[in-house]
Amino acid sequence: MVTLLTDTKESVLAEARVDGECLWLSGTDLEAATGWSPRPQGLCRGDVCVPLPTAREFVRTGQIDVAAVWRFLGKPIVHSDDGSVWVLGEAASDRAATLRSLQAPDFTLPDVAGRMHSLSDHRGKKVLLVSWASW
Repeated sequence: MVTLLTDTKESVLAEARVDGECLWLSGTDLEAATGWSPRPQGLCRGDVCVPLPTAREFVRTGQIDVAAVWRFLGKPIVHSDDGSVWVLGEAASDRAATLRSLQAPDFTLPDVAGRMHSLSDHRGKKVLLVSWASW
């Protein structure tokens, strides 16, 4: 059993197989955990497809080496010593592009009365975000 963390979710994958620096997942598990799915064009997420070179061994016996693919995409990946937890990070260039856009990601939080408010409800208006932490 492997826990896989991405920027958007945590997935517990019972069928994952760890072999040293390789993390082998089925196409179904890969899509559920990351949104990337194997297609004839390569790996795709939405309308974006990344062709995988045939010279590298990314696919074996119906499973995909997610660690090798992530490294090929130039994204950071780390895992625990025993291989039970893997983290798929975002590339620095992707994070920099998000920061340059100056657009905050959407989120939804309740006010003190329990009514939900989303940042996207206020797009096009000036919004002051105030945060506080007890630590």
